[in-house]
Amino acid sequence: MPHAAPKVTVPELQRLKTATTKITALTAYDYPFARLVDESGIDVILVGDSLGTAVQGADTTLPVTLDEMVYHTRLVSRARPRALVVADMPFLTYQAGICAAITNAGRLLKEGGAEAVKLEGGVNVQRVIRAITNVDIPVMAHIGLTPQSVHRMGGFKVQGKKSGRRPGARERLLEDAQAVEDAGAFAIVLEGVPLDLAREVTQRASIPTIGIGAGPHCDGQILVLHDLLGLGGKFSPKFVKQYADLRGVITQAVRAYIEDVQGGAFPRDAHSFH
Repeated sequence: MPHAAPKVTVPELQRLKTATTKITALTAYDYPFARLVDESGIDVILVGDSLGTAVQGADTTLPVTLDEMVYHTRLVSRARPRALVVADMPFLTYQAGICAAITNAGRLLKEGGAEAVKLEGGVNVQRVIRAITNVDIPVMAHIGLTPQSVHRMGGFKVQGKKSGRRPGARERLLEDAQAVEDAGAFAIVLEGVPLDLAREVTQRASIPTIGIGAGPHCDGQILVLHDLLGLGGKFSPKFVKQYADLRGVITQAVRAYIEDVQGGAFPRDAHSFH
C-alpha cells in the first residue's frame, strides 16, 4: 500500500527541528514490526544493536556482530518503509581504525539497505564520524549513556549529573555534542542524561537531538519497541512508558491454543481440508 506522506530523509529531520515539530523514532529488528511501525507513521526506524538484549537474550549489546546487524537491517529495509532507516554500528566495528569503520558502515548501507548509521561516542569518535560522513554515509551520533561503554561506566547509569562523582561530566557531555556536530553528524541521540542538560544540548545544537531517558526538551524521542509494547524483560528502565501489554496478550492466546488442542476444539472441520 503506497504511503501518502513522502519518504523521510536526513534533510527532512533538520526541517522538523527548524519547525519545532517533534521527531518520533522507534527500534525494529524484522520485517513485520518494521511494516507495522512504519504504517503507524513513525519518522525514524533504528535497527539497534539493542537487538542483543531485546531479541537475542543477552545482558548487554556487546556480543552483537556486524553480520547480525546487516541481516536485521535487511529485514527491516524489505518493508520499504517511509521512515528513515538507521542501523547501529556494533561494538568494535568502528573503534579499530578509520578504514574498517568506513567499510563496515558501507556494508550496512550496501548489504543491509540502511540509509544512515549510528555510532556511540563523542570527542573520542570525532575523527571516525568525519571520515564516514566524508564518503557520504550519514551518521547519527549517540552520547550520554552509551551502552557499549557499560563496563567503563560501571553499569547503565545516568551521565552528566551535577552531583556526579566525575567532576566536569556535564562539560564533557557538552563537548561531546559539539564534537559530533562539528564532525558532520546529522542528529544526536541523548541517552540517560538529566533533562536540564539535554535541554542545553538541544538549544546549542543546530542538528536534531533525539532523547531516550533525557526528558521532554529534545527535538524528538526514541524507545525500544519491545519495551513500548510490554515485551521486555523483568527490568524496565524509569524512562520507558509501556503503551501495551502484548506479553499478557500473547501468553493468553498461547494458553487458549494449548487448551483447544488438548481438549479437541482445534482443529475442527473449518480448519481442515477435504
